[in-house]
Amino acid sequence: TPQKYDPTFKGPIYDRGCTDIVCCVLLVLAIVGYVVVGVVAWTHGDPRKVIYPTDSRGQFCGQQGTPNEKKPFLFYFDIVKCASPLVLLEFQCPTTQICVSKCPDRYLTYLGAYSSRTPSELEYYRQFCVPEFKNPQKAPIEVLKDKECPAMIIPSTPLARRCFPAIRAKKGVIMVGNETTYDDGHGRRRNVTELLEGAKKANVVLETRQLAMKIFEDYTVSWYWIIIGLVIAMVASLIFIVLLRFLAGIMVWVMIVMVILVLGYGIFHCYLEYAKLKGEAGSDVSLKDLGFQTDLRVYLHLRQTWLAFMIILCIVEVVIILLLIFLRKRILIAIALIKEASRAIGHIMMSLLFPLCTFFLLCLCIAYWASTAVFLSTSNEAIYKVFNETACQFSGQTCKPETFNTSNVTKLCPDAQCLFAFYGGETAYHKYLIVLQFFNVFMFFWLANFVIALGQVTLAGAFASYYWAFKKPDDMPAFPLFSAFGRALRYHTGSLAFGSLILAIVQVIRVTLEYLDHRLKAADNKFAKFLLSCLKCCFWCLEKFIKFLNRNAYIMIAIYGTNFCASARNAFFLLMRNIIRVAVLDKVTDFLFFLGKLLIVGSVGILAFFFFTQRIKLVQDTAPPLNYYWVPILTVIVGSYLIAHGFFSVYGMCVDTLFLCFCEDLERNDGSPERPYYMSPELSEILLKGNLE
Repeated sequence: TPQKYDPTFKGPIYDRGCTDIVCCVLLVLAIVGYVVVGVVAWTHGDPRKVIYPTDSRGQFCGQQGTPNEKKPFLFYFDIVKCASPLVLLEFQCPTTQICVSKCPDRYLTYLGAYSSRTPSELEYYRQFCVPEFKNPQKAPIEVLKDKECPAMIIPSTPLARRCFPAIRAKKGVIMVGNETTYDDGHGRRRNVTELLEGAKKANVVLETRQLAMKIFEDYTVSWYWIIIGLVIAMVASLIFIVLLRFLAGIMVWVMIVMVILVLGYGIFHCYLEYAKLKGEAGSDVSLKDLGFQTDLRVYLHLRQTWLAFMIILCIVEVVIILLLIFLRKRILIAIALIKEASRAIGHIMMSLLFPLCTFFLLCLCIAYWASTAVFLSTSNEAIYKVFNETACQFSGQTCKPETFNTSNVTKLCPDAQCLFAFYGGETAYHKYLIVLQFFNVFMFFWLANFVIALGQVTLAGAFASYYWAFKKPDDMPAFPLFSAFGRALRYHTGSLAFGSLILAIVQVIRVTLEYLDHRLKAADNKFAKFLLSCLKCCFWCLEKFIKFLNRNAYIMIAIYGTNFCASARNAFFLLMRNIIRVAVLDKVTDFLFFLGKLLIVGSVGILAFFFFTQRIKLVQDTAPPLNYYWVPILTVIVGSYLIAHGFFSVYGMCVDTLFLCFCEDLERNDGSPERPYYMSPELSEILLKGNLE
């Protein structure tokens, strides 16, 4: 039922008390525990394990202050053994690995170097032997038996600080250097394709690393142009918001027309590209036949790509035009609410910069989570295991390099080696690492949602103080944004922690379901996959509903100062009593704001596309040379959307707050002199005509 009229009600109640104290205490304790986990992780972790490759003894290659300081590359004695399935199980090759200053650049066997009369060859070969090898007069058979030197070396190139065979294809034939076969150092000729298999298994993400390196190169030569593009997006968003403040009605219609024109140009451009490729060789290849290609420019030479783009843009264009036709009367009402939001923002201009504060706090949460995750994942100890080529009962067992040569393993399995396998541990700390990682993820979601909630309550409190000021802006506090921020932290930290905790639990469950789905991809259990898909869909819907409910609950908290549950209940029933207004007005304004973001992102994206593809003649020589020009373009587009979303989120929060205040105002007051409306005359003129009903 509608709440009773309270003649003393003046909007935000400043004489309020603390809410949800238990959740506030839980949040403080959780943050203290999170700090403890971070300190423990930083004490035990070593990020060098991610950056530097490790040799067979677990030592880092190229690490300063170590014997391997001038040896940045990892060299495999026999990379063919990396083709063993053991690599995928243990993530380590069953062959000796050492750190070297440079990769080999020639074919050479140890027998050939030893019997050569030129000492330089043997001296060159010795740099690929273990550091303990000091006796060049030792018989070659004994050297190879003790695995002190590799049986042969082949031309290699460094990739991700590892020496891989310099494999290339010539007329469809796989070659290393200029050879298709090689001497394995034991008097046998072997095919180069065996090296290829070993190289693939030695680095299962070889192509991904190559792609990542090229993308990194593109960022290094285009980062300043990307920043310029983001600055342009920020300036465009700011100008758009400022114009919206003074010319809301005109700007909304200009925005609608511009979006239609931008989409129309996109359709026209796709048609031109589609027509231009007609008759060109290879342009009729289908996307299915082409498959996945790391160089996305290949797809732009296919007619099917431009046809798909054209169809998608046509569908979007038709949908937007139909929505505008059916919502033309509702758009006029939405414009009135946007005008009122513009007036509110005009009196609280600092609100446009407040998303920067939220963004900064989110960056701190992300940085702390990422650094803690890296330190936790690298806080293991070096684990050594028995590797051998023939059958051995000790294969895969842990061992200690210091005592391995004197153990029974070498007597029963002469070819066994004690090699570094991975980083792990048997202590209580290492056993609970997975629990600490889970706690790290959970706290990230909780704190990130808390920061977003704090921003929403602050903005809602500031805009509510505008609406409930009977004489605007005389009855508003001097600094509404700072006042709302202080109230939120002082009185409602517990309520914000409660709402963000519920959302964090649902998000962690969703992440867990995604992980299980990833693990079950190789399984054939269709029922399990179906059940998992249903759960993912349900929790996705639940997360969206909780976000919607939380947003409106935070507005009620900012207005009344009630606890989270009471605020969520009041907000829900208030919206249900005004469900037609919610469907008609609130969603129409969301649609208009979406068009505004689409206009800014589309305009900046088209500008970036023409610049980075060197199609603007005035700056054709200024654009940097790129491996993939889609890298900076996508970065600019995504960054522009985030920037535009940051500015428009202020407007969105303002509209939602004013809308709830409007609904509350209608239920509390009737417009009589005894119970006057708090809404502005401009807002009451268009919203009280019965148009919404």
